Amino acid sequence: MLFQVRMDVHLPHDLDPEARTELLAREKAYSQDLQRAGKWPHIWRIAGEYANISIFEVDSNDELHTLLSGLPLFPHMSIRVTPLATHPSDINA
Repeated sequence: MLFQVRMDVHLPHDLDPEARTELLAREKAYSQDLQRAGKWPHIWRIAGEYANISIFEVDSNDELHTLLSGLPLFPHMSIRVTPLATHPSDINA
């Protein structure tokens, strides 16, 4: 199953700089592990925002929720999920 996921990050302004650095390092490692596993095949930064658009390829809604809620930044995110379906005009489908 394919999902488009928009993630907007809202870090607290008073977050300790060392805690921020450690949190972002854990987030990067976790997300790159999911990318290497093929669960997160695409990620794009949204220019001018602290946000991204990603494509996830997972087996179920529950798996997607588990992966997203495991993100170290999850408590600081607004997330919108859009399920994707094959388009009948897609010549690659």
